[in-house]
Amino acid sequence: MTTKSGLTKTTLASSLAAAIALVSAQAQADTKKTEKCYGVAMKGHNDCAAGPGATCAGTQPIDHDGRYFKLVPKGTCTAMKTPNGTGSLTQKM
Repeated sequence: MTTKSGLTKTTLASSLAAAIALVSAQAQADTKKTEKCYGVAMKGHNDCAAGPGATCAGTQPIDHDGRYFKLVPKGTCTAMKTPNGTGSLTQKM
């Protein structure tokens, strides 16, 4: 079957698969440039969470909660100052 533009379903499927692969490769590259930094996010601005009572993105109940992390450029976390000290590469309970 051919679409109005002349592309077959197979060609469209291949193009979609290539686009998904490109996005996936970009996401992997980004994780090499960032790190999880616990205790630096403001209320509701966390990227995700870990540990008991913690869910995921945007659910942090208070500022600088050490159970939640924010993705930051690699090598910057422990230099970030908060009212509770500096950011941490490990979760603070």
